[in-house]
Amino acid sequence: MKLPLLNKSKTEIAKIDLPIQFEEEIRPDLISRAVWTTMMNKKQPYGAFPMAGKGYSAYISKRRRAFRTIYGSGSSRTPRKTLSRSGRRLNWVGAFAPHTVGGRRSHPPKSIKIWDRKLSVKENQKAIRSAISSTVIREIVEERGHYVPKEFPFILDDSITKAAKTKEAVEILEKLGFKEELKRVSERKIRAGKGKSRGRKYKFKTGPLIVIKNECELQKSALNIPGIEVITVKRLSAQMLAPGGIPGRLTIWTKGAIESLEKEKLFM
Repeated sequence: MKLPLLNKSKTEIAKIDLPIQFEEEIRPDLISRAVWTTMMNKKQPYGAFPMAGKGYSAYISKRRRAFRTIYGSGSSRTPRKTLSRSGRRLNWVGAFAPHTVGGRRSHPPKSIKIWDRKLSVKENQKAIRSAISSTVIREIVEERGHYVPKEFPFILDDSITKAAKTKEAVEILEKLGFKEELKRVSERKIRAGKGKSRGRKYKFKTGPLIVIKNECELQKSALNIPGIEVITVKRLSAQMLAPGGIPGRLTIWTKGAIESLEKEKLFM
């Protein structure tokens, strides 16, 4: 499969053959599994305080002639704490047990739970290759909701990696026909629920992914562009190419990244 090579002025320079990674069969099941495994491995362990709800000196006796006993009183066998007493008459309330006020939880989350999941190297590489091949199929990319230019798919030369300012990077992307996509990504939605009060008031959409060969100035200049991510080709993952496990993220491949895929036989 050949794709046109464009410069930052949207002029076709040449035709480039895509490496074998782009010929992989698209497997949504493998992509979803790889993304799910990555997300589970990033999950932070959490749990309740082991002594939560157990700070009461609660006790109850079920024996016939004990001092603090509920034998024959018709009371349930619930641990209780004494508030006051007059002789053998006790004023107490339930404590410690899960169904009491201020008591412990029945089955709280425990920090010892293991969230990590395993995925074989070959399966992960196949999932990445599958996600790579889906990035050059226009129908799949549009199905994700991206606005793609008429010339898509294409390969971009390495001139965009020299954009040292955010304004310059935005101008190049708009010239290439990604103006509508940048507008779509910049629209923010107010998050519902408690996320608003936890510093996550807005939800941001996923935008284009720019794949480069080596670290460059574009990585810093594109930080302030909503939805845009710049990553080196060696650090690609199924989650970056298919966020949420859905293949077809709008991806801009640079010439250097394509050459690196072919020469170094990455993810093979």
